[in-house]
Amino acid sequence: MAEKEIKCELYRDNFQNYKRYNIPKAQLVIADIPYRIGVDAYASNPVWYKDGDNKNGESKLAKKSFFKTDETFRIAEFMHFCSKMLIKEPKERNKAPAMIVFCSFEQIPTVIEYGKKYGFMKSYPIFFIKNYSAQVLKANMKIVGATEHAVVLYRDKLPKFNNGKKETGKGKMIFNWFEWRRDNSKKYPKVHPTQKPVGVLKELIEIFTDKGDVVIDPVAGSGATLRAALELGRNSYGFEIEKDFYENALEKMLNKNDIWELSQLTIDNFN
Repeated sequence: MAEKEIKCELYRDNFQNYKRYNIPKAQLVIADIPYRIGVDAYASNPVWYKDGDNKNGESKLAKKSFFKTDETFRIAEFMHFCSKMLIKEPKERNKAPAMIVFCSFEQIPTVIEYGKKYGFMKSYPIFFIKNYSAQVLKANMKIVGATEHAVVLYRDKLPKFNNGKKETGKGKMIFNWFEWRRDNSKKYPKVHPTQKPVGVLKELIEIFTDKGDVVIDPVAGSGATLRAALELGRNSYGFEIEKDFYENALEKMLNKNDIWELSQLTIDNFN
């Protein structure tokens, strides 16, 4: 059987400039779009205060947003990119592409609405349940948030769906909620304030793609999506415009010898 090298590439650039990189079209796009929470980014987190104690006064993170690009992100431009970079819907069943967009609960209707404008006529939400909350400062005042949200969007045909049927002959039912387990920090370093667990990303990638498929993250941040795809034998491409996040992703998440050795693996013909 033919063998192929797994690709894993991160570009310090805006995803709008994708044409200069000649990357292949994807089976799956995963993106964690800006939540537009601005200066309230750390509002319910102890790091708002020095050493996490309000008696010490505000820290340097008080009244700071997570990202410089929070207000420059345009969802229409993002959807246009996705419409261009996902493979065309094939005639065969169980081959259609999809995208997964992490967003705030309030953003879900906007994501669905803009998706329809760019040909993603169908969608459904998925939910992630945590056993912890970052809203520590509100814990004695109200029920605190312990969920994350995302939307699966696709054009017409249901996207590729792997639920274990190929391996066992009998697939398992997959619910619309997933457990949000923290990564082992020794294996997956924390390099981004809204970093998604590699374990969660791997679970999603396995459901919607096969080995050798292409996964794209237009707003790659920590590089966690690329790391997850690489470990699963998927080709991955990402864009990150902010210098610090880009460099940290390369140095800490993607540039270790044991990780880049994975990119040299060869696997069986993907057909």
